[in-house]
Amino acid sequence: MALQQIVDISGVDSPPFAERGQFGTRALPLAARRARRDDRMVVASLIVADIVVLSVACVLAMMIRGRLAFLGVSQDLPDSLVASSLVITGAWLVSMLVFGASNPRVIGSGAEIYRGVLLGTLGTVGFVGAVLFLADIPLSRPYFVVLFLVGPLLLLLVRTVARRMVNLSRSRGRLRAQVLVVGSTGHVRGIVRTLRREVWLGYDVVGAVAPISDERRDEDAGVPILGDESQMLDLVRAVQPDVVLFTAGSSASAEEFRRVAWKLEELEVDVIVVPGLSEISSDRIRMRPVAGLPLVHMDLPRSRKALKKGKRIFDVVASSALLLFLSPVFAVTAVCIRLGDGGGVIFRQKRVGRGGEPIEFLKFRSMVLDAEARRVELEQLARDRGNDVLFKMSDDPRITPVGRVLRRYSLDELPQLWNVLRGDMSLVGPRPALPTEVEGYDADAHRRLAVRPGITGLWQVSGRSDLSWDDTVRLDLFYVDNWSFMQDLLILVRTVRAVLASRGAY
Repeated sequence: MALQQIVDISGVDSPPFAERGQFGTRALPLAARRARRDDRMVVASLIVADIVVLSVACVLAMMIRGRLAFLGVSQDLPDSLVASSLVITGAWLVSMLVFGASNPRVIGSGAEIYRGVLLGTLGTVGFVGAVLFLADIPLSRPYFVVLFLVGPLLLLLVRTVARRMVNLSRSRGRLRAQVLVVGSTGHVRGIVRTLRREVWLGYDVVGAVAPISDERRDEDAGVPILGDESQMLDLVRAVQPDVVLFTAGSSASAEEFRRVAWKLEELEVDVIVVPGLSEISSDRIRMRPVAGLPLVHMDLPRSRKALKKGKRIFDVVASSALLLFLSPVFAVTAVCIRLGDGGGVIFRQKRVGRGGEPIEFLKFRSMVLDAEARRVELEQLARDRGNDVLFKMSDDPRITPVGRVLRRYSLDELPQLWNVLRGDMSLVGPRPALPTEVEGYDADAHRRLAVRPGITGLWQVSGRSDLSWDDTVRLDLFYVDNWSFMQDLLILVRTVRAVLASRGAY
């Protein structure tokens, strides 16, 4: 289930369930209060950090303003600058709160919180500029320019650090919310699998509400089935979850859903609705309420857009520049490989490119000379993390000492820049597969071949060889269907971090 498509509507409803029953009457939801306390703590921490960094920005602007004489320096006194700084800081904080720059629900993922900072900054600039103009208040132009250049950078840095800290806390069992899932066992199973995999989201599924007609319900859902839909409100009072999550399998009508949401609002429980879509990026989805109906418009898959000239031009320019810039690294690497065992420097291998066409795949040689001959005997050994298609060994005995260094920092991949330049590959895309691997593809996995393979891709920056085959396919198909130029740039940035961390590099 794509994370971007979880729609938080905290005040919507659900099926016709009894208000009282075997689980007792209304109980005050302590868990919901705890979750809201955590949210308030996150918001308060962000506001305090914002005040600190904006104060730093104001001080820097005061210190630098005298050195930017070419912008013109007004004759304002230091005390007037201090008063102006207090007003600007206050207006800036309010503007960011209005635009959602401190929303705890979006701090863990997505660009909304960064967008809130930028929109809040633009709103503050407009407000301050209008006040200065209408009230004819003199203010140092260098101060104004420096403040609104340094301030947004510091605020974005705060959000980046806060996101990492919140996600880390959630991964370690803190700042988490308990979730009760409502729907058919098939849809519940998909939600449970996603939330258990993406632990940084901070959701713990404590149980499910599913139709009583479902057989083998606990096994199929992956969590205990606590009851059917007629008992849902009683279950909420007994379990006291922070969130009730409705999947596409819940059987409520719109009117019934609304009535139950009223009851959940009284119990201070948030509501999340997951539409019947999966692995769809948020920029392909537009929600447009019409006559009370939340119509979801979805763009078509973008595999064809990933083959447009703009992406190819970027690949040619970037690969040419990198080949030129990294030429000393190429030379040193080649010498180290040759001195290591006297064998060849470049390893050539037949791989499968776009549309199933064969390509000659280039790498710096990191294995012994008879590596391919020894592969057959090693393929029978246990494979890492259930990967039944890709052959990967974390302790592959064929790797040379020089090769281990090359692989740790992905230096063995550098010759693929030539593959990119000549059009066999792209900088970003699914990993090029061996013909024997393609023979084991199912119908879904074949869609990986719809675009040019890449040096790096979404699965490489999400765990590399540590990922299972199912996760590899899922991430590659998400990339193919949801391609965007901005996503390519983000993957390239994340690649640098993944290479330095060396996680999953073998």
